[in-house]
Amino acid sequence: FKSDQLDSDFLNEFLAGRNERTLQAYKASLQDFSAFALREDPVDALRLLFGGTSGDANRLVLNYRADLINRGLQPATVNQRLAALRSAVKRARIIGVISWTLEVPGVKHSAYRDTRGCGAEGFRKLLESAARQSPKKAARDKAILRLLFDLALRRGEVTGLDFGDVDLETGTLAVKGKGRNNEKELLTLPVKTAEALKNWLDVRGSESGVLFLNFDHANKGERLTGRSVDRLVKYLGRKAGIKDVRPHGLRHAAITEALDLTGGDVRKVQRFSRHRDIRTLSLYDDNREDFGGQVASLVSELA
Repeated sequence: FKSDQLDSDFLNEFLAGRNERTLQAYKASLQDFSAFALREDPVDALRLLFGGTSGDANRLVLNYRADLINRGLQPATVNQRLAALRSAVKRARIIGVISWTLEVPGVKHSAYRDTRGCGAEGFRKLLESAARQSPKKAARDKAILRLLFDLALRRGEVTGLDFGDVDLETGTLAVKGKGRNNEKELLTLPVKTAEALKNWLDVRGSESGVLFLNFDHANKGERLTGRSVDRLVKYLGRKAGIKDVRPHGLRHAAITEALDLTGGDVRKVQRFSRHRDIRTLSLYDDNREDFGGQVASLVSELA
């Protein structure tokens, strides 16, 4: 272990070039690991991790994994924390600080257990709920809802938007997709989505900067965070009488509706949802048609 190569420069170089969501997730993960290891900062925690043998390091991270699970964190969060450590170990190995790899596995979980979301009717109720707010909030929240549903954007993709990403003349939106670093993808805006964005921009103004601003007194004028969007959607859901609605549920609902509208054309819907693996959409399609339930009914009639 070459301790002279591990300093704040190592950490800065490790974090450099990552998109904002990954950067914040890695920083939070390393800070959390630092607290678990009882070290003052992430650099000191990484020195501890790299300073022993391969067995010492893997034993430490296994204990950290157990601690994350015991804290009741979601599998996705546990895996995100472990991914940050694996990535740091990989970089250290590449530049010759260590010679081993981290072999601690992530936590298995069942994703997309319910992919149906609140449906088109639920989405319409959310829009109605948003419209009953003050004009500024109504314009902002309706634009956000439209992006979450009409384009099936992820929460982080919405909050990462800037004013310059919207081009109403060409009817396009530049979106930094999941896992694409700084690369942006141009998406075509449907008429109603473009109209909602125009209404918001009329309220917001044409100055450069973040697209969706926070109205709360504590963070007024700052970029709306993912947590704020989550609270916003849940609040509008409660007002509309919809239980447990969330931003990603709107994406699920949009994808399910898209499969219905295209007659189950998974290739077209893959372009719409921007899922890299087309097999993911088979899970939506099964939930949409409930193929498993249909077969279960047939089997149950045998006796």
